[in-house]
Amino acid sequence: MASAPDSTAAAEQKPSATTSDIPSFGWSGYAERINGRFAMLGFVAIVLIEAFSGTTFLHWAGLS
Repeated sequence: MASAPDSTAAAEQKPSATTSDIPSFGWSGYAERINGRFAMLGFVAIVLIEAFSGTTFLHWAGLS
């Protein structure tokens, strides 16, 4: 009996380079971890822009 394509695809997936989680689409723990890391990078970038430019981020970006 042939195996289902879904089980074959799941068996071929490799874990992330930084965790043992298998990357998946949607609301998964892996996706939330990656989103959190990008949010932290964005926050640090905004703080650095404000520190080095001497103005608020919104003024620097021309939004206020």
